[in-house]
Amino acid sequence: MHLSRDDLKRAYERMFTIRVFEERVAKEFALGNIPGFAHVYLGQEASAVGVCFDLTDEDYIGSTHRGHGHCIAKGVDVKGMMLEIMGKRGGLCGGKGGSMHIADLTKGMLGANAIVGGGPPIAVGAALTQKYNKTGKVAVAFTGDGASNQGTVFEALNMAVVLKAPVIFAFENNGYGEHTAVSYACGAPSIAERVSGFGLPCEVVDGSDFFQVREAMQRALEHARALDGPYALEIHCKRFLGHFVGDPQAYRTPEELAEARMADPIPRFRNAVIDAGLLEPADIEAIEAQVGRLIDESVEEALAAPLPDPERDLTRDVYVKYG
Repeated sequence: MHLSRDDLKRAYERMFTIRVFEERVAKEFALGNIPGFAHVYLGQEASAVGVCFDLTDEDYIGSTHRGHGHCIAKGVDVKGMMLEIMGKRGGLCGGKGGSMHIADLTKGMLGANAIVGGGPPIAVGAALTQKYNKTGKVAVAFTGDGASNQGTVFEALNMAVVLKAPVIFAFENNGYGEHTAVSYACGAPSIAERVSGFGLPCEVVDGSDFFQVREAMQRALEHARALDGPYALEIHCKRFLGHFVGDPQAYRTPEELAEARMADPIPRFRNAVIDAGLLEPADIEAIEAQVGRLIDESVEEALAAPLPDPERDLTRDVYVKYG
């Protein structure tokens, strides 16, 4: 596994934070405390953490509408996220972006994106900036199986190959683009085969296994940082809930939903490290207690926080002033 105890603790802390955060988001949404829609990342925690584990704040990521897990995996402040999701002053985007537009440039998080397939072109541009400035850093584009059908994604793949951009395309294949199965919507035998047709390597990995995702990401990073061009991962995940919180999921059978829960990455990681003697149950319990307190505090503070002031905040941060 080649990870220290501290690294293993950090990996579990990030995955468990995503899990508890998203469970709380679903609960607060049901209570009417979150405006708009919420698309939670439950079941895909190992994917985000495995991809982001060896990235620095100077490496960029571009996200999707289901972006909370990517933010947390990249180290974005959880309290600032909860404020933003509840539309409160003090949120990462001033309470004006909400769930689908969270960004934190200090962490290299270029933003969640409500536009399906909108992230990869941004990530390619960010990767070209890294190449031009000779930083040795990369950009990562998180994309779903649904967005893999978008023309913007095809153009981003092609441009990345032509210009040898240090960008990694992370296709999280959770089986559904909104309510449509990938087996119906993807004309190629797999996302990986179609992506490979653009001239870049693409690995298929089990998204419920943090270690497998991280190891594949290390190969991708080595390739991209050597300026050998882009790299791609097709990460197979299981989405526990529907497209959005409240989705009745009439398109999925009870057996399929039960199977998704059986592929839970949280107990898989926990059992692996405990069985191997790498962490003790007490280590896991301490992390879980700490995360629980953090999420409770983030909700309490967000519920008590004021809304943005229309007169003061409405036109703030709308335009960039140059000169």
